[in-house]
Amino acid sequence: MTTCLAAQLYTVRESLKTPADIAASLRKVRQIGYKAVQLSGLGPIDPKELRAMLDDNELTVCATHYPFERMQNELDAVLAEHEILGCKNLAVGSLPGSYRQEGADGYRRFAQEASAVARKVKEAGFTWSYHNHSFELEKFGDKTALAILYAESDPEVFLAEIDTYWIQHGGGDPAQWIADLSGRQVIVHLKDMTMQGREQIMAEVGEGNLNWPRILQAAKEAGVRWYAVEQDRCQRDPFESLAISYRNLRAMGLE
Repeated sequence: MTTCLAAQLYTVRESLKTPADIAASLRKVRQIGYKAVQLSGLGPIDPKELRAMLDDNELTVCATHYPFERMQNELDAVLAEHEILGCKNLAVGSLPGSYRQEGADGYRRFAQEASAVARKVKEAGFTWSYHNHSFELEKFGDKTALAILYAESDPEVFLAEIDTYWIQHGGGDPAQWIADLSGRQVIVHLKDMTMQGREQIMAEVGEGNLNWPRILQAAKEAGVRWYAVEQDRCQRDPFESLAISYRNLRAMGLE
């Protein structure tokens, strides 16, 4: 199976506020070497205009992050936008707060309601994934909230977008989570963790302390197709951070 590196554009969100900003940022991302992007954090732009910019830079959209509320209430429009963008993978960037406030019951409710949406997404020829942070590693009884989400949802349609940093941040093992969800992932988020004094901070992939040989091997065995580099907070210019991660991952054998 062909795998591909992608840049999660949330990394450079401060440079995506206007169509002109977006065009310039896509050029920079392509110049680094990325051939794919995940859309998140963009300012207002018409999908057709965005598609033209992507085509001009020979960039593929591997996935998006869309609000779950839009998926529930405007799914036909959301899917039409994805058709324009040539993107087959939808994802939710975080659990809506209303579910989180309900504790374990809220996670169960989201698992069921999101599965219903994800079933429609699959029937239309797309995939649907959930992106985690670290708060889902909170335990309710003997299970983490993230485990509840995947146990209570439909495994055929409710897919995972494991974020390596946030799993580690929550005290989990990123490679193990990826392995445990084998066959249930099309995309994984790669970001590293290092220490600044006693503080955990995000780092470029390969510049921190995560076990990348184990993580990448687990992802390969799990059938992951897209490896999206994301760094929410950078200690340098975000485009430079994307470039460092790109070079390091290429050196690790990813294309």
